[in-house]
Amino acid sequence: MATAGGAPYRKKNTAERAELAAIVFDLRLANNSFRTIDTLSQAPDGPTGGRRVSATTAKELVREEAARRVDPKVDEWRAMELGRLDAALVRLDGLEEAARRVLEREHITVNNGRIIVLDDSPLPDDGPVLAAIDRLIKVEDARQRNSESRRKLLGLDAPAKYDAQVTEVTQQDLELQEMIRDAKAAVQLEEQQIIDGGKG
Repeated sequence: MATAGGAPYRKKNTAERAELAAIVFDLRLANNSFRTIDTLSQAPDGPTGGRRVSATTAKELVREEAARRVDPKVDEWRAMELGRLDAALVRLDGLEEAARRVLEREHITVNNGRIIVLDDSPLPDDGPVLAAIDRLIKVEDARQRNSESRRKLLGLDAPAKYDAQVTEVTQQDLELQEMIRDAKAAVQLEEQQIIDGGKG
């Protein structure tokens, strides 16, 4: 009896998860971050009826739904990800400008509120300069990852070689699913690194 009673429950969960995945996917298409989706889902009158979807679960659901959908919404997804990559480049430009301003300023060593003097001149402080150089290197690394994500998203990299027995449609479907997963992971990693870098 327990086994017979469990089957409908599992089917119901599968159906509910698919419905939830569709809702979360559409929320991402509306350019909501995973943290925002987490917050929105906790509202009793929210899109999920108060059923909380954590940021981690939201990522899984979006990946599942993206794999299920091969329709015009994939184009919307691609356009949204390209928009996020463009916005990331703008933020990187701002970080680069801030780092270069630090490099242009004169920095002196201060200890306990007093300027340290050597040979009648303030002792230069190399710490801010080295930190700014390190930030510029991180900005360039992030730009490189941005470029790689963009190439994958647009299919500009050299196509992978597949066995001749694989049909063209199946190959395209698989490549599209992989491209969406890779681009999403790269964008999330880049955003986290930008956020982490902005705290320095």
